[in-house]
Order: sequence, then structure tokens, then C-alpha cells
Amino acid sequence: MLKVLSSPRMLAFHALVALIVPGFIWLGFWQLDRWEQRSAAAHLQQANLTADPVPLAELTGVGADVARADRWRTVEAAGTWDTEHELLVRHRDGSGGVGFHVLTPLVTDEGPAVLVNRGWIPRGETARDTPEAPAGAEGRVTVTGRLQFSETEENTGLSNREGLPEGQIMIVEVDALAEGLPYPVYGGYMELTRQDPAPDPAPERVAVRELTSGMSLSYAVQWWVFSIVAVVGWAFLVRREIRDAREPVPNVDAGV
Repeated sequence: MLKVLSSPRMLAFHALVALIVPGFIWLGFWQLDRWEQRSAAAHLQQANLTADPVPLAELTGVGADVARADRWRTVEAAGTWDTEHELLVRHRDGSGGVGFHVLTPLVTDEGPAVLVNRGWIPRGETARDTPEAPAGAEGRVTVTGRLQFSETEENTGLSNREGLPEGQIMIVEVDALAEGLPYPVYGGYMELTRQDPAPDPAPERVAVRELTSGMSLSYAVQWWVFSIVAVVGWAFLVRREIRDAREPVPNVDAGV
């Protein structure tokens, strides 16, 4: 039996099973970890979206970024719009396809400003056009919105590269944008959900991209099933090889 199991063909099969089974098991746990992370993010989003509004200054400060645990929290601020420093964020989706998000500083009553994503507007005739955004309400306004941490090249894969049309950016990189503003700026930015008084017309509100746990748990189970199938297949082949070795070899000279 040892001779059968140590044949070159069987040794190659043993090595293959010894290689792929731990790999399948590891891939299963990797997908399980992804599922746990995505589930935690989805639960955090739902909890923060349904939490009571709080003043903006409770969750962020000048030069400080938003903690990931506070992302999606509803915050409130009051002040005046600074449309002279308004920017358009390129390649953002809305009901009419790809367009722009309108990013406007709100100079708060406390002094610092907060960058506010006032919503989506459609693009112009070409990708380099800079469409005119609906004006914000004049005078003092009170805004409510979802708090977001600063976008970066690391968490978006994009950057505010040179050569963009004037007044357009790719990502809301708060620290970099704050350097060009004449006042201190709170960390993070807001996605506007309500404004008083409300302008008409106004940019289309940014919809919440709801997070889900995805299919990672199913993928984890699939990898573990593959590992079981590999072991069962290995055991079946070993048993067959042993059985075949034990069968008597026919005597070709019999009956002559």
C-alpha cells in the first residue's frame, strides 16, 4: 500500500491537495473578515443616519478630520454662504447621469467655515464646461446635513490633478482646499439634507449610498465547501488506488 501511495502520480496529487486545501480555508476566513467589516460599516451607517442631529462643532473642529465612527451623523450649522469660493466636484452621479456636486463654504456664526455639498447638477455640453449652479439663499441660513470625512487619494483613488478647468476639483480634500480659503475651516464636510430658508431652484440632494454586507459570507462558505470537496476527492482517489492495487492481476497465460 505504501508503494502505491508513494508513486509519482500520487505524490503529485498529495502535494496539490496539501497546497490548495489550506489556501481555500484561508480564502474562506478572508471573505468572512470582509463580511464582518462590511456588516459593521453598514450597521454604523444605519445607526448614525437615524441618530438625533447634533451641532457640527460637537463632532469636528478646525484642522481635525471626522472620526470614522461619526461618519453619516446628522449635524447642524448656521451661517452665510460664501459663493465666491464655490467649487464643482467632477464625475458625480445624479438622477440625470454623471455631473457635478456643488461644494460651497458656509461661514458659520462661530467664525470657522464648513464645506457643504449642496447637491448635484448636470454637466454641460462637454466635460470641460463649468455649468452655473443654482445660487444659495442669501443672508443667514441654517443647514442640516450628513457629516463626511475628507476625501483623499488613498480612499478614492483620485486626486485634484493639475489641468482641471477653473473652479473644478476631483475630490473634496478638505485640508488642501482650506489652504486657499481666507478663514479657518472645520475638518470634514457636510452633505446637505435640509436648508432654511430653502432656495428655489436648488441642486438635487445627494442620495445616500447605503452600505451592505455584500456576498462575502456566501463566498466564505463556498471556499470552505471547495476545501471539503478537495479532501473528499483525495480520499476517494486514495481508496480507489489501494483497491486497484489489491485486485489480482489477470493471468494472460491462463487457459492456454
